[in-house]
Amino acid sequence: MNIAGIVKSSFIDHPGKASTVVFLGGCNFQCGYCHNSDIIRAGDGKARLEEEEFLAFLKLRRRFLDSVCISGGEPTLHSDLCSFAKKIKELGYEIKLDTNGSMPAVLKEMIDGRLVDYIAMDIKGPWQKYQSIAGEAAIVEDVKQSMEIVAAAVKAGQILGEYRTTVCKEQIGWEDLAEIRRFLPQGIPWYLQRFRDSGKLLDEAGKYTAYSDEDMKEMGKLLCASVR
Repeated sequence: MNIAGIVKSSFIDHPGKASTVVFLGGCNFQCGYCHNSDIIRAGDGKARLEEEEFLAFLKLRRRFLDSVCISGGEPTLHSDLCSFAKKIKELGYEIKLDTNGSMPAVLKEMIDGRLVDYIAMDIKGPWQKYQSIAGEAAIVEDVKQSMEIVAAAVKAGQILGEYRTTVCKEQIGWEDLAEIRRFLPQGIPWYLQRFRDSGKLLDEAGKYTAYSDEDMKEMGKLLCASVR
């Protein structure tokens, strides 16, 4: 497994749980505003942390942690994701998965195999703007299928889940968010995430700016979405 890094303890990544966040390197999307550029570029197969070392860490921390959040990059690109998740499950942890929804078959395999408890899926924008935001590898039909898989699993009580959209002025406007609201399945939480400039954006030459706190609050209120 290509582990690009970890956050040893987090109380915000898996709602209601104390978790460790493990970042898997590489991503098939190329969102210019992404602030995890180091992790996106860590798709060369050279692990920054060995899997055995990470699992040993989890064994030692079992008394203090409830879950493992598998993030990235894009975790579902890794062919050994399910076997990795199974090893984590065998240690008694819940699993939260962060995904861009590009690999619906992997999501279904993880849900059917009871290898995931919570899925947070990114919705990059309205369908007609998807590739302009995330690049040519962003296949809308795959994302739509993943969105429906998550919704069906949540409604069936198999998992908990959420959708989330990163909002920056250069990519997403009010009308775009209203369009997303119209096509999102009902009954699943939707979070608007503030754009953050870490100083290491994927598009180093691009210009990306955040909405004000007031605008974000107003968006959330009008669209029945929560704001992070």
